[in-house]
Amino acid sequence: MSNERRYRDWHRALRGFDLPAAIVDLDAFERNAARVGALLAGSRVTLRVGSKSIRCFELLRRALDALGPRAGGVLAFTAAEAAFLVERGMRDVVVAYPTLQSRDAARFATLNADGARVAAMVDDAAHLDALSKAAVAHGSTVPVVLDVDMAWRPPRLGSVASLGVRRSPLRTPAEVLALARRSADLPGLRFEGLMGYEAQIAGLADRDARGLPIAGNAIAKGLSRAQVRTRRREIRDALDAAGLAPTIFNGGGTGSLAWSAEDPALTEVTVGSAFLGGTLFDGLASWAPEAALFFALEVTRRPAVDVVTCLGGGYVASGTPGWERLPRPVLPSGLSLLAWEGAGEVQTPLRVAAGTVLELGDPVFFRHAKAGELAERFATYHLVRGDRVECSVPTYRGEGGCFL
Repeated sequence: MSNERRYRDWHRALRGFDLPAAIVDLDAFERNAARVGALLAGSRVTLRVGSKSIRCFELLRRALDALGPRAGGVLAFTAAEAAFLVERGMRDVVVAYPTLQSRDAARFATLNADGARVAAMVDDAAHLDALSKAAVAHGSTVPVVLDVDMAWRPPRLGSVASLGVRRSPLRTPAEVLALARRSADLPGLRFEGLMGYEAQIAGLADRDARGLPIAGNAIAKGLSRAQVRTRRREIRDALDAAGLAPTIFNGGGTGSLAWSAEDPALTEVTVGSAFLGGTLFDGLASWAPEAALFFALEVTRRPAVDVVTCLGGGYVASGTPGWERLPRPVLPSGLSLLAWEGAGEVQTPLRVAAGTVLELGDPVFFRHAKAGELAERFATYHLVRGDRVECSVPTYRGEGGCFL
């Protein structure tokens, strides 16, 4: 479909709806889900959907339904979100980030006592002690998953230099085994498994915004793959030998899905952004999700012949500061942000190329840099097919959920 046709269709679909508005292209969402399934073909792993990159229960449900027998539950980001999901029927949730809050520990205990499997992420004995105390108090058993550091480290520099996210202190088989044994020995806890997320492979772009290769990233990924695969195998072997074979060994991400799905140490992989596709994932060489999530701003001013100004739009993505974290105008074609203003909290001016026609009151459609964070700005997602809104569904925010 041409950009001009898509713009006309979405302009028509949003008539009668307030702007700003967020939309999901259902056809693109479904093609992304089908592509995820195809990338897993021939693999034995299941796929746990990363809710942080979706933050809308209806889209989570659709993603899991599309995966069919490949669906392996949800990777949530907080205990409060896990409770929210369980209330809506989800029964298999792993919470990806540790907590020491007594209220969160109590949530894990009560959710598991009520029959769901809600696993808590840990990487320190203090996490285990808090969970054990709550589990004993509630007469429950809480499954725990150990987060293992998968950052690339130069062999002779150890922890002095690394490439990857700063998450867990657990790196060696001995460190993992010691904490796994402690989790198995403490009352009220059950050792469930591991997560070994290779962020520096899954999230690093291979090409920049101009489509040019980023040589340093390719080198870093190549070096990291061998180290990650070896580390996961050695840890899995150590646990198996100790009689602590993990039920769950989670890894993977949108940019490393097919590669991680072939890792014999893993039982499951996780993706979330793959279903919606933020601009930060456009530069992946393995595969780039199709853009499925957009937001529309209203043109409210024309300060110059070749400039229009939209109301709002300063939805800047988290992470290291940079131009690539700003939203990108995509429809109609021929629009660009101004270098000295960017995307602003109350207004976003745009340069208009010759031949692009915009009237006051028209919508401009943007893409966010990330897939999940836009849901913190909108209470509703309009699910669009062609030139009509098929349905409007609440985001987490729209259902009163604020989990970070």
